[in-house]
Amino acid sequence: MSVMDKLKQMLKGHEDKAGTGVDKAGDFVDDRTRGKYSSQVDTAQDKLKDQFGRDQGQPPQS
Repeated sequence: MSVMDKLKQMLKGHEDKAGTGVDKAGDFVDDRTRGKYSSQVDTAQDKLKDQFGRDQGQPPQS
């Protein structure tokens, strides 16, 4: 079992909290880099949210 599979199993039922954590981490990186890598951070946030499962009813951002 891979690390990602273990994380998904642990987060099952708590996707909203995982999404919040991903958002906070991305905001922290944006703050520390003064927004220099904001497009890359946004892409990484979207991919992580897709991996962990998005909140119900929240469409993917384009």
